[in-house]
Amino acid sequence: MDSLQLIEYDIALLVRLTTSPSRQIGNLDRSEFLLLSELDKHGPLGINELSDQLRLNVSTASRQVAAMESKEFIRRYPNPKNGRISLIVMTKEGQEILHNAQKSRQERLSDILKDWSEEDLNVLQRNLTRLNQDIKNWKKR
Repeated sequence: MDSLQLIEYDIALLVRLTTSPSRQIGNLDRSEFLLLSELDKHGPLGINELSDQLRLNVSTASRQVAAMESKEFIRRYPNPKNGRISLIVMTKEGQEILHNAQKSRQERLSDILKDWSEEDLNVLQRNLTRLNQDIKNWKKR
């Protein structure tokens, strides 16, 4: 097998292993975790910005936002610069559940990667960040 075949297989396997046996991450599913993480890093955001950051179509992002709003993890409020647009922000409950899920994931990763050197961890982090950014840039074309 060539490198691209191995990379493609390893990415597919990584996704499977990190989402099995359930798509739950703490008390959040994967889409909730990613949406809350994006708001935590960059929020508050409008639905168009959020869908762009997560590479979702606007209707999918809107459905996810509505579902999370009903769980009171997020809320909308009018954009002071343009009242026709709503901004989305995490609630205290959303912050709490996200931070608990992040802590749980980090503890699990710490256990999995406990035998890795600091240098190996840094290389993995840089390469994963680069891969994700390149995928995002490629999808913009």
